[in-house]
Amino acid sequence: MNDEELIDKTLAGDMSAFGLLATKYQDRVYNLALPIVGTVDDAMDVAQETFLQALSHLGSFRRSSRFYTWLYRIAYNCAVGRLRRRKRTVSVDAVVDEYGETFEANVEAPDARASLSDDARLLKIALDKLPLEYRAPLILREIEGANYEQIAETLDIPVGTVRSRLHRARASLRVSLERAGVRR
Repeated sequence: MNDEELIDKTLAGDMSAFGLLATKYQDRVYNLALPIVGTVDDAMDVAQETFLQALSHLGSFRRSSRFYTWLYRIAYNCAVGRLRRRKRTVSVDAVVDEYGETFEANVEAPDARASLSDDARLLKIALDKLPLEYRAPLILREIEGANYEQIAETLDIPVGTVRSRLHRARASLRVSLERAGVRR
């Protein structure tokens, strides 16, 4: 069943249809929220809040965009709202504690594994330091695989702004990583 059919069934009162939508998108919403809010608990709370808001506002979904684009906009707003309510910055140590110091890697040599571990930690630190206006499009593009038009729609900004923010985000990451000693 496609998203449109599940939305129609949900609006007709079939809550199991919304459960299928939530199951389909829960990982993507969580993965969008985690780098923004910085902790697993906050990301899970954002995901839950996102689906509650989506369910309560489903009748106002105009279907001029895809459902997941609309859902991601809600998730993004929930994540940013959570940050504003916390009124504190997420410590780098907390981010590392929450989702580890390494990316999965299939490396045999211990030296290479240690280098990857350090590079991954430095990448997470540099990403955490990016302003949200640059971090959000970068997450949508590089982690979620969204195209420029989808990012523009999700963040409610022009495509040109998406391009410039992605360029600035990548440049900033490159400088931060070079300063930290990470080389290509």
